[in-house]
Amino acid sequence: MTMETLLLPFQFPFMQNAFLISVIVSVPTALLSCFLVMKGWALMGDAVSHAVLPGIVLAYILGIPLIIGAFVAGMTCALATGYLSTNSRVKQDTLMGVVFSGMFGFGIVLYVSVETNAHLDHILFGNMLGVGAQDLWTAGIIALGVGLILTLKWKDWLLHSFDPAQARASGLWVNWLHYGMLAALSLTIVATLSAAGLILAIGLLIAPGAIAFLIVRKFSTMLWVSVVVCMASMLLGTYASFFLDSAPAPTVILIMTVLFIAAFIRRQLVTRRMSLQRRGDGQGV
Repeated sequence: MTMETLLLPFQFPFMQNAFLISVIVSVPTALLSCFLVMKGWALMGDAVSHAVLPGIVLAYILGIPLIIGAFVAGMTCALATGYLSTNSRVKQDTLMGVVFSGMFGFGIVLYVSVETNAHLDHILFGNMLGVGAQDLWTAGIIALGVGLILTLKWKDWLLHSFDPAQARASGLWVNWLHYGMLAALSLTIVATLSAAGLILAIGLLIAPGAIAFLIVRKFSTMLWVSVVVCMASMLLGTYASFFLDSAPAPTVILIMTVLFIAAFIRRQLVTRRMSLQRRGDGQGV
């Protein structure tokens, strides 16, 4: 394969936009994934991503920007889940399953009942090759805001994730941290709509943090490792999809899955080697 062929994807404007949106959304999704993994909020990301659909359809019907409807729907789902878990005996993961499936079903019913120019496949699975200037600006502004807040306040959110009682005793505004994380999650899902869609966005919000968790032991290192993993996976997946004639978003998720399996196997081998070493040292004593 010649160098001209290898550089061919970079010559098309739609591929240039795809690479750019990959770099933009990889930062907030990777940072958030670390907190979601450590806090055990993987299902919350799934719930919010599915709950965004009815907000998008309602925004289209009302003639308002789709991102407003998506954000309102995501926050409504998150707040409803939090309220129900606080005021009922049902566990939070069960409530999230009920709420997000109900919201998603409501969105599908709304979508088929109105005439819209929006393609359901693009909403669900993204349309990275159709990203325009408005999508880039929207994702860029959200990514900058979410990225800055998470970078500056990561220690507060880390303490809140591990020990909310200690965070409250330390004088932190626990409720602000809780709902701030939900708002950041909803905004980030809005930013990834054009790139990965609703269904595949959950992969970007979980896999980078899970991979970094298996590779490193320090949370501060975990943050930047997850960003590197997410950005590299998105760029490589977008690049490979050009030659494979596949959709970029599923290709990206497939690469992240392979990386997770590799990181898991590596962790198992390291753990086994350390166990054998300790056993050998004990017998030597």
